[in-house]
Amino acid sequence: MWVQACNVLAQAEAERLRFLVPRTAGARQPAWEAPADIYESEAELVMVVALPGVAASDIGIAIADGVVVVTGERRLDLPPQAALLRLEIPHGHFERRLPLPAAGLRLDEHRLVNGCLRLTFRKLG
Repeated sequence: MWVQACNVLAQAEAERLRFLVPRTAGARQPAWEAPADIYESEAELVMVVALPGVAASDIGIAIADGVVVVTGERRLDLPPQAALLRLEIPHGHFERRLPLPAAGLRLDEHRLVNGCLRLTFRKLG
């Protein structure tokens, strides 16, 4: 049982680190991948993408070939004289690709609430 618990903790830590992939400054590749929850009901499918500290104006949403792509930038706003003591919240350019699990969905609403982008898709038919 103890070994199983340690394995679960190790997997959780590896998953946490997956979202923060440091890149060199000015790199065009995404610096991090936002975590997401996806759930559905009979009438809709909802994607919730965690974007702490990202302004709504810095978020892009595209849908193509059955994939939702959320892109943007989390700016690191430090005062000029600040000494950085810890940096755990990812920053820089991000991109998250989320395959739509089924056809027949229409993006009905998108909004940023409490640091999370909520995408609501209506099921058609």
